Amino acid sequence: MLKIEIKSTESFNDRTQEFVVIPGAKLSLEHSLISISKWESKWKKSFLRTLETGMSASEFADYVRCMTIGQEAPASTYANVGRLNAQKIKVYMEDSMTATTFTNRDPNRSRKNEIITAELIYYWMIEAGIPFECERWHFNKLMALIHVCGIKGSGGGKKMPKKEVLKEYSALNAARRRATGSRG
Repeated sequence: MLKIEIKSTESFNDRTQEFVVIPGAKLSLEHSLISISKWESKWKKSFLRTLETGMSASEFADYVRCMTIGQEAPASTYANVGRLNAQKIKVYMEDSMTATTFTNRDPNRSRKNEIITAELIYYWMIEAGIPFECERWHFNKLMALIHVCGIKGSGGGKKMPKKEVLKEYSALNAARRRATGSRG
């Protein structure tokens, strides 16, 4: 969780010819699958693809709103995040939040052309048997877990040759026959 403070500011509205106070707020933020899902529900496009290609200021401000835990601030407050807070948020979003490392730097190497959305990530969670409580984890930590499940669930990507499998089965059967005194 990241905590930031957005300072209140005063600006002049040219249309109404009045000074307007943009309220500040202390926010607790969470970069999670839930936040991404909320953002995608509004914008109707892949968050990860948008992050890669570049987010507009309004899309970023809205993602900060989606990351907010607890009471949301007024929309004008999110538009006033500021450069320093934006940098803190980006650093927080890029943090791996795990000690797990992979030799293959790109866990989605085979999925380069696939559009990854929150629903696809929920599917991966279901396939890997990851409980939905993990949707609140830092997103990068969740993706590391999904990647680990993919490696471990597939035997690390290394399939045993058929001859070795048959040899192993034969050895196991022989050991069972010896243990039970069976010939069959």
